[in-house]
Amino acid sequence: MYYIAHRLFAAHDRALAAQLAQRLADKSGPGKVFLPFCDTDEEDLVADLKGHRLFQLDRERLHTLDAMIAILHGPSLDDGVCMEIGYAHTLGIPVTVLSTDFQAYSLTGDGPRLEFPDPLVQTMASRIIRTPRMAPAQQAQGAPPAARFAAFHERNRLQTHAALDAALQVLGDAPAPDTGQSDRRPSGARTLFIEPSPYLPFPHALAEAAQASGYQVHTAERFTATDPITAAQRDLANASRATVLLADVSGPETPPGAALLIGAAAARRAHVGAYQTHTAFTHADGREPNWRNLMIQYACDTRLDSPQALASWLRP
Repeated sequence: MYYIAHRLFAAHDRALAAQLAQRLADKSGPGKVFLPFCDTDEEDLVADLKGHRLFQLDRERLHTLDAMIAILHGPSLDDGVCMEIGYAHTLGIPVTVLSTDFQAYSLTGDGPRLEFPDPLVQTMASRIIRTPRMAPAQQAQGAPPAARFAAFHERNRLQTHAALDAALQVLGDAPAPDTGQSDRRPSGARTLFIEPSPYLPFPHALAEAAQASGYQVHTAERFTATDPITAAQRDLANASRATVLLADVSGPETPPGAALLIGAAAARRAHVGAYQTHTAFTHADGREPNWRNLMIQYACDTRLDSPQALASWLRP
């Protein structure tokens, strides 16, 4: 089963994912492709807690996959998609990331260039496909001035189709899922990994509260490392060994690294605490209010707003 992970709140995002789904279905058969929102009938689904039901359906589906294709664009990466990438990666499912973004990123002004705002994306992806440039201009000579808009649209359409074609080409060579990877709850020492928000100062008080509660604390290194890719690999290894993940989910949406690690922790059934001092809610017809993307909200065990709340949660 191929799973297409994509931002699904706007029509143009759903349309792009549907184009990829149709091309993939034409190649492999419609029964081999799962397209969220479409195949969960999200707009018409009725449930007492619709958001929680959607989370349950999505999590069940993630355990049945052969491969994931994740569409990521721009500096603000969809937190639900990132959560799904982390979940799939931890289950050993190959993840192909597709992007038409023409920007590169760095964590400092003169730092190494990265494919995405957070190097954890590159660490977890099996393959990355980028088509950053529009197709060449082919407007006919002497065409009326207004035709430039149609020509511009066509250049973008062809760029998108090139990206989809490239994704289909590599999927045939995708590795098989690594079913040897474990998704069991970690056991052993009381260890806690802190994933800070890149938008805010490091929460030293949280680290002190965890240490005072008897936990060995590891913190993310990649945001200040001279080699962020290597540091991201260390962060992933340390987070994967921790019995508790504490992720600061503050920001316009959950930061990409936090979302990736929340998905990874949920897949291996580790405890996950979301730290957020100020909340904002999203609302959709028939769905309960969500304080973050529903995939983040329901993958976490608790939401914390102070070091005191963390200490109370960690107390045996």
